Amino acid sequence: MREAFVIVSILLLVSFALQFVFAAVGAFTKPAGDGAYALHSVNGMAVILVLTVLTALCAAMAKAPGRIVGLAVLPIGLVVVQALIAMLANASTDAAGASTPLGLTIAGLHAVNGIIAVHVVVGVLRAARQLDRPGPVDAAPVTVREGEPA
Repeated sequence: MREAFVIVSILLLVSFALQFVFAAVGAFTKPAGDGAYALHSVNGMAVILVLTVLTALCAAMAKAPGRIVGLAVLPIGLVVVQALIAMLANASTDAAGASTPLGLTIAGLHAVNGIIAVHVVVGVLRAARQLDRPGPVDAAPVTVREGEPA
């Protein structure tokens, strides 16, 4: 199960990297219609959520420490925050529907939160890889008697 935890963590990180690509696709699509950010939306609200749930389940089934399981769940909350930031940014337009400085500032927080989410997922992947490595935890205990060199 530890190998599955590593694999799903890798897929989650790849999905987050693609999220930035899909955001750029939306930003550079000309003319920018309603579907410009479709890939970004679907990946963010469906694929990343499903992979985050799978990552957290694999962490729990791999008997990862609670801190790691909690870290694996954290991207769900960050995705919810992403959606709220996007809604606030879109709602912060003027009467003609044009962007305002406040709305653009809020939209900038969307990018910052995305960077934080990637940082969290990198931490999850590192923890998954560490858990998957055989090490002192998996080794047989060594008995040292008094007077013997360690």
